[in-house]
Formats: sequence, C-alpha cells, structure tokens
Amino acid sequence: ALPAVRRAACSGGIHHHAGVTWRASLPALQCVGSPPARSMFIQTEKTPNPSSMKFLPGQVVLPEEQGQGMFFQKGDRDYQRSPLAVRLFQIEEVTGVFFGRDFITISLSPGEDWQFMRPMVFSILMDFFAEEIDVVSSEPVVTDTTILEDDDEVVAMIKELLETRVRPAVQEDGGDILYVGFDESTGIVKVQLAGSCQGCPSSSVTLKNGVENMLMHYIPEVKGVEELDEDLAQSEREQREFEESLKRGQ
Repeated sequence: ALPAVRRAACSGGIHHHAGVTWRASLPALQCVGSPPARSMFIQTEKTPNPSSMKFLPGQVVLPEEQGQGMFFQKGDRDYQRSPLAVRLFQIEEVTGVFFGRDFITISLSPGEDWQFMRPMVFSILMDFFAEEIDVVSSEPVVTDTTILEDDDEVVAMIKELLETRVRPAVQEDGGDILYVGFDESTGIVKVQLAGSCQGCPSSSVTLKNGVENMLMHYIPEVKGVEELDEDLAQSEREQREFEESLKRGQ
C-alpha cells in the first residue's frame, strides 16, 4: 500500500458525499509521520471518457505561467518534473495525468473501476496539497502552442486558435488537445488528445465537428485534422526538432 493511502486509512478521514464531493478532515490525533491536520474539499466530476475522472481541489493546480494545461503519461521521460504526477503514477492502474488551471484529470487502464481507485487517488491529492508544494517545477516552459520565431503565419494562427478557442472548451470536460504539427503539402493539422479526451468514444466527433470545422473556417490553408497516438506524436515532435536544429545550424 502507498504511504498516503495508509495514512488515510489510519485517520479515517475520507468521506463520500453523493458521488460528487469528497471531504477529508484529519483529526487532531494523527498517525506517525502524517502531515499537519487540515480540512479540504475535493470535488469529482465524470468525463465523457469512463476511464478518466476530473478532480477539483478548490485551488489553483497549474499556475498561469505554466500554460493552459500539462499532460503526462506513465513512461514519459519528463513526468519527474511533477512531484504530484510521480505520486499518482505509483498507483499501478493510473496511466495518464492532466493538469488544468484548477483541476486534475486522471486516466486509468481500460476496465479499471473508479469505485476502488478514487479513494486512493483522493488520499494522494489530499496529502500533496497539504504539503503546499508546486505541482510542476517552476522552470520556464515552452508549450505546444507557444508561437516560436520561425513559425509561419499559418502555424501561428493554428496555435492561437487551439490555445484560445479550442483548448478552453475541451478542458471543460477534463481533457486537452496538443498541437503536434502542420503538413503544408496536405493541409493537415496533427494533434494529440490528452486527459479524458484520450480514448474517449466521442473524440472523433469532437475533432471533426468542432476542431476541424473551426480551423478550416478561419484558416483556408487547413484541409483537415488528424489525431496521432502518443508514439506517433512523439516521433513527429522529434522529427520537427531535428529539422529545426538543422535550420539553426545553417
């Protein structure tokens, strides 16, 4: 069992109210090694993806300077930047963690039951926020939609629309959409879905009826939107970084 889960079991501080709001109140007498006593409310919301759940701790999760959202998958090289992601990935069934401005979307392996996983996740969140440490390291971050100096006008417009129009709507359901690249020869925008959107049955409808239609309406050069899985998206990013490094070397 995880240390965080053991502490919760000792204190008896987990309560479930109508499947929506969780309350934790650690009593004055605590287990050895547990954090200082505190009370907090964490709301949970279902998402369109049954494998993902949205947790709202009632405070800022990802500061504005860290961007609109940040997604980590188990096996990513950079999830160590987030102490909270490290703790959550200690739960074997957790496969993905997405941080929004005021929420966290956690994804489980297909078929896992939230009835058993939710108390474990909740306990980790409660202990983490009691320690008042940063969710993600504060080093400067270049996000997927950061407009770079060598981005042409089309790419800059795609990134701006994704950041200001698409991403806020998608994050309402606990998900996110990441810009991967734009193929000038075909007019295809390549994206990766994250959080509750990843593996969601309705994600293809969202891409076609929402994202694709909007981008094609505002940017004539865009002819369609294609979703890439994690491996393909990472391969595309590495290829683009390699090409950009060649350009800088010329």
